[in-house]
Amino acid sequence: MKRIMLTVAYDGTNYHGWQLQPNVVTIESVLNEALSTLFQEEIKVIGASRTDTGVHALGNIAVFDTNTRMPAEKVSYALNQRLPEDIRIQSSIEVPKDFHPRKQNSRKTYEYKILNSEFPMPVYRLYSHFTYVPLDVECMQRAADYLKGEHDFKSFCSVNTAAETTVRTIYDITVEKSGNMISIKVTGSGFLYNMVRIIAGTLIEAGRGNLSPERIPEILNALDRTKAGPTAPACGLTLIRYEYEDGISSKQDCAC
Repeated sequence: MKRIMLTVAYDGTNYHGWQLQPNVVTIESVLNEALSTLFQEEIKVIGASRTDTGVHALGNIAVFDTNTRMPAEKVSYALNQRLPEDIRIQSSIEVPKDFHPRKQNSRKTYEYKILNSEFPMPVYRLYSHFTYVPLDVECMQRAADYLKGEHDFKSFCSVNTAAETTVRTIYDITVEKSGNMISIKVTGSGFLYNMVRIIAGTLIEAGRGNLSPERIPEILNALDRTKAGPTAPACGLTLIRYEYEDGISSKQDCAC
């Protein structure tokens, strides 16, 4: 028995998120079925990030145990032949048998894209959130700077979160604009349910002039979801990469 780690890229548009759920198609269910067929044994993957419906990934991580004699690095090639076009394995490597993708110290990077123009652009509709209201990127960055460091992010997570603690660390957060596309990149130790989308929604409110950047500490201290901005739509969010302290990391980085 060996444990293999997959770096998984996917377009989340047609899936009900990562996590296995009854009566719907998820990334996890598709991987389980393809791997079980490939190796003729029951396979159940363990994912690093349980991305929501409509969220994309360039480098999510999953591991699984198998008795196969196939070299780990060949699994990606064999598996990609059995997966739909909107899911592709970017790498496959053997890892220690006790490696668990959610129980390792890691850094995770998400990107949220906003198309800020007078009219929508159809080719971006599945991978960015559109708003015609002009956004002040400098103001958004000032607001974002207050989120850096270790904080209790209870105001920035869904009220339905089941996390034992809402304290998280954000190592870096940047807001940049290229043409009509605004990119919010967030790197942290971990993220709560809907946390990045709520951060994006709050920064959008700051960019519109509806929220002063200096109010962010007040929102953090309130520990109240109603004090932060709205949850931005899922389509703008992409999981870019994972980096583990032991040197293991997802292969992909953002090429867009």
